[in-house]
Amino acid sequence: MEVMYRCVNAVLLAFMALFTPIQPLILCALSFIAVDFVTGVFASRCEAKQRGEGWYFSSHEAWRTIRKAGFVLLTISMCWLVESCILSFMTLNLTRLVTGAICGVEMWSFLENASVLSDAKLFGWLRNYVKRKVEDEIGKYDNE
Repeated sequence: MEVMYRCVNAVLLAFMALFTPIQPLILCALSFIAVDFVTGVFASRCEAKQRGEGWYFSSHEAWRTIRKAGFVLLTISMCWLVESCILSFMTLNLTRLVTGAICGVEMWSFLENASVLSDAKLFGWLRNYVKRKVEDEIGKYDNE
């Protein structure tokens, strides 16, 4: 039984070691998701208060965020496997690009939450600025 335990332990550790290089990317993406979730809860509460409605915490939203975090973890891991094991002869930086896109979406959501929570015009301006920049960049590629 001890031999089997050692074999299973070795396989699990080897599998985990395969994903060690992307640990910072995963932690970064998960932290963006966590910040978005917390600010989203507060923004939801603030909006309900402004409308004069009662507010309650919905576990549905929490489970949705957990599922999203799981899919993000799988997406980053799958990109890493494609980049490092299948297309190792190319320098794609696919994992970093996908993680950057995920973090960008979460940052966009954070800016929306921050503009609800704060009276500061900075967050509304930032949200509009990022929107214009994204539209300009997408427009450049549509015209090519």
